Amino acid sequence: MASISSKEDVEKNEYTSKSPVSPSEYVVDVAAERRLVRRLDIRIVPSSMLIYLLCNLDRSNIGNARVLNSDTGDSLQQSLNLSSHDYTTALMIFLVAYFIFETPSNYLLKRFTPSRWIAFLMFSWGAMTMCLGAANSYSSLTAIRFLLGMFEAGLFPGLVYFLTFWYKPEERALRVALILASATLAGAFGGAIAYGVGKMNGTANLEAWRWLFILEAIPSCVLAFLVFLFFPDYPETAKWLSEAERELAVERIKGVASLGHAKITWQEAKETLMDWRLYLHYLVYICVSVPFSSISLFTPTIVSGLGYEGLSAQLFTVPPYAVAYFITCTVSWLSDKLEARAYVAGGSLFIAGITFIIEGVLEPTAFKARYGVLCLAVSFSFGSIPPLLSWLTANLRSTASTTLGVPMNVSMGALGQIIGVYIYISKEAPGYPTGHFTNAAFALLGTACALLLRLIYVRRNKRLGPGEKKWRL
Repeated sequence: MASISSKEDVEKNEYTSKSPVSPSEYVVDVAAERRLVRRLDIRIVPSSMLIYLLCNLDRSNIGNARVLNSDTGDSLQQSLNLSSHDYTTALMIFLVAYFIFETPSNYLLKRFTPSRWIAFLMFSWGAMTMCLGAANSYSSLTAIRFLLGMFEAGLFPGLVYFLTFWYKPEERALRVALILASATLAGAFGGAIAYGVGKMNGTANLEAWRWLFILEAIPSCVLAFLVFLFFPDYPETAKWLSEAERELAVERIKGVASLGHAKITWQEAKETLMDWRLYLHYLVYICVSVPFSSISLFTPTIVSGLGYEGLSAQLFTVPPYAVAYFITCTVSWLSDKLEARAYVAGGSLFIAGITFIIEGVLEPTAFKARYGVLCLAVSFSFGSIPPLLSWLTANLRSTASTTLGVPMNVSMGALGQIIGVYIYISKEAPGYPTGHFTNAAFALLGTACALLLRLIYVRRNKRLGPGEKKWRL
């Protein structure tokens, strides 16, 4: 396998602005590359989807627990005597931990390798979710939620970062979408699981919401050991690939992706932190994070406000997420296929914004219409995220910038998620106008920012000389 023996070689082969061709340049066999990508997909994508699905089950089940068996007085909020403010604070403190620990976690993933770090995170968040089942007060619930956020913080930016070691920019959006769409599956499964677990209320003198936390945490703890043993790290060290496949895996991404052996320098970190265009990416992600957070955490509450109570409210959370899975995958595939990430992400946010406006102006008692609109709002809010992340990683031009840029983007999104926690106000049920109109405003602002960012990249591309690397759109 071709090797890189010095820092100068690394710098030369990373995201350079020019791409001179030399007689000794490695020639990629297209047919062999297709076979390799299929092998990568089989090994990487399903396992990443499962990991993220478990993470979201353990993260969002508090929304199910809040209303589970509320008709019998045994929900989380009723058992712990939580006010709406107490519950919202428990959600918010989780996001504070997200904001603090996402960027350090990405550095530690690079330091300890993906398999070790992700396995550690999985076992830890599983253990914290089990501890939620033992919470007996507002203070214990809040403290455990902070620790849960600390361990879950690094997973999503870590997985997006991890994909940059294996895939080209034009290959990422669909893979990110499949992983992110696992969150929609978690929402769907979470409602169905909560419905079943709700029938365990009183078993062993425990409320059903405690069983929900305990049972959904077990798979994360168990599968963490398999992740430690079998999850891949970098192409350079992939023993499950042949020597020729390892060489191809490394050579095909040189100049367009992160390198597993590349070192991070302070100068590169400083340049990433001072790059103003990245903050426009972060702003768009803040905008999409408001509806993303509010929907994922409050869908059971919203559905309950639409006229469904008790266990029925759990079942009716399933269809919005099922629809979101297919729409997210479809729009993400289009964004890569058409090289139109800005238009696809902006278009998804625009549709989401319009649907939230419709949701807000419909009569509060128009339950069927509002439920249908909610399905679209959930779908296109989720659907905008993979193209945005693919667009960001495609325009990060060194391993160091990817190491910092991806988690900074997601951690900035935590600011939007914190806003999302507070906008669905219980006393406004079943209309929730504040929540719907706030989501609409942020979605439409995100649309405008995405189009502005595209305009900036188009103008930059026009100023480039022959052979200079273009900014991806």
